Amino acid sequence: MYASAERRLRRLMDQGEAELACRNRIGLEKESLRVRADGAIAQTPHPSALGSSLTHPYITTDYSEALLELITPPGDDSAETLQFLCDTHRFVYGHLGDEFLWATSMPCVLSGEASIPIAEYGKSNAGRMKHIYRRGLGYRYGRVMQVIAGVHFNFSMRDAFWPMFRTLEGVDETVGQADFVSATYMGMLRNLQRFGWLMPYLFGASPAVCASFFKGRDTRLPRFDQHTHYEPYATSLRMGDIGYTNAKEGESGVKVCYDSLDSYIDSLERAIRTPSARYAEIGVKVDGEYRQLNSNILQIENEYYSSVRPKQLLEGGERPSLALRRRGVRYIELRSLDVNAYHPLGVSPEQMRFIEAFLIFALFCDSPLVGRDERRGIDENFLRVAHRGREPGLSLLREGRECDMRAWALELLDMMAAFCELLDGGSGGIYCQALERQRAKVLDPEETPSARMLREMRERGEGFHAFALRMSESHRDFFLEESLPVARQAFFERLAVESRRSQTALEAGERETLDEYIAAYFANS
Repeated sequence: MYASAERRLRRLMDQGEAELACRNRIGLEKESLRVRADGAIAQTPHPSALGSSLTHPYITTDYSEALLELITPPGDDSAETLQFLCDTHRFVYGHLGDEFLWATSMPCVLSGEASIPIAEYGKSNAGRMKHIYRRGLGYRYGRVMQVIAGVHFNFSMRDAFWPMFRTLEGVDETVGQADFVSATYMGMLRNLQRFGWLMPYLFGASPAVCASFFKGRDTRLPRFDQHTHYEPYATSLRMGDIGYTNAKEGESGVKVCYDSLDSYIDSLERAIRTPSARYAEIGVKVDGEYRQLNSNILQIENEYYSSVRPKQLLEGGERPSLALRRRGVRYIELRSLDVNAYHPLGVSPEQMRFIEAFLIFALFCDSPLVGRDERRGIDENFLRVAHRGREPGLSLLREGRECDMRAWALELLDMMAAFCELLDGGSGGIYCQALERQRAKVLDPEETPSARMLREMRERGEGFHAFALRMSESHRDFFLEESLPVARQAFFERLAVESRRSQTALEAGERETLDEYIAAYFANS
């Protein structure tokens, strides 16, 4: 499998086309809870000065009214993307007053389900449907699970890469270009599932959680102190079995399939159409009020949790699976990154460079279909690394056998070296340096952010809440130290105004009832 990646890269370089695999399109989606001065989740509405959370292209909310989601457009390099994210943070902080953004994936002190306000999107049918979907998530999984934050890394190869790569692969002329691109991305996604456990090991930053996360529920996690639970060798509890997962899909017999784009779409749509007795007990419309969009295994595609997703830009009120069926895969979304508590942006330049090289490596590798046994192994590997990733001698499942995690990780990093040199234009550059930094984490687990976090908590005598509060205040100070340039400030202010106008126009133009809107949405296939 790895030899195929090296072979493809060598052919690319022999053709003098190596540059076409560089300067790809990278975007980020970063979630952060708005919190009060004491670190508790904010109860205030989404600040109007930031614009409409329904129609703003870059500043919105996720599950909760307090869970901000900051989105960047795709940039030609990671530095451009990070600068846009930094500017967005600075604009946001100009309108938060005494509130600030929580620096970790796991949430702050919670006072039960009722303390988590569900996001509101106005009176339009589209806005009300988004709210109902989130209300359904609360009934199905509980609200607490929904306020775990993460960073999503969006990636696509540059357009000029594909005709050249298709020629190198010797693809038959009868295969359409869009089909070839989609098939290649689906192979990439299968490899990202196979190797994806490396992300929580290297970048996991949630080995501990506030005890309030489990209020009213039992947990097997040991105590770090009176107010904190943890696991000694955990890397990312967010990616473990206490986080948001589709645990019910195994009971239903529906499993999303990554064999091809068609099988992915078909299996997703089957889950959206298949009734669930468990969710039927919740009710769909009770006393004239929607509790969920439907009582099927999935309400909509976005409910399906996965560490990676194929994506296509949506047009109008288009469903994601319909967009994929019509126009194929446009980009992939890597969803397994914790918020980096040690960087104000939640993700560092070093991470960005390594992940870019990792994704290109995954695309160049051969990618056989994932069978039932390998699927179980993939799921098991994520859980092992999430809960026990730094455990001495930890083994993972590889081709049906136990293998040493550290040896496998070093093997992957060794194969990535050529891709880092490609992106650097030679050896010893910033991509190679990022790779070596990750190698150090594999050789010494104490170098990982999860280990650093627990070590600091012990040395300072602080629990999770105190640690996260300290980091959050430090990040706030970083963003408030410097004002946005006048032109950049005007750019975000204009977007805020335009988004509010768009929402107003949308609400004024409604001609169908909510019931009709929802029925038409699902009928559109």
